[in-house]
Amino acid sequence: MPDHIKKQLLEEIQVLEHELAHELPAEIKKAVALGDLSENAEYHMAKQRQTFVNARLGQLKRRMAELSLVNLANIPHGKVGFGSTIVVFDSTKEEEIVYRLVTSEESDVSKGLISTTSPIGRGLVGKKVGDVATIVTPNGKRELEVLKLTTIHDEAEAAAKNGAAADSNQ
Repeated sequence: MPDHIKKQLLEEIQVLEHELAHELPAEIKKAVALGDLSENAEYHMAKQRQTFVNARLGQLKRRMAELSLVNLANIPHGKVGFGSTIVVFDSTKEEEIVYRLVTSEESDVSKGLISTTSPIGRGLVGKKVGDVATIVTPNGKRELEVLKLTTIHDEAEAAAKNGAAADSNQ
């Protein structure tokens, strides 16, 4: 899991746990002191927020568990997978597009960062250079031909070579 994503999720978990353990109990206690709970808007809002925070905490903890199970060794060499940068030719738009497959937390279509769970991401996973993926999107079918592929393994090898070259230049 990318460190910045792990940090982001952990920060949100800490904020929500603090709210659940300290802020919400104080709000509920204050609301209870106001009396009749059946018509107490402050009490009902605090209880609703407590339910929401508990649900969000559950989601975040499940997501952390899922991401911690990602084994980079299982990501294929020579095929599109998590962390790959792909240059595709979109025959529908008659243009080349660069995508990078990332986690759903990192996705930003305007920057070419697409989730492995998005329709395009799912359609490209497992493809290699020369393959054509037919993808059904909300805007209709698109045919994407993989022109160039850099996997997460290729990037790690290039970084290692660059690091070795930098060390030898010193």
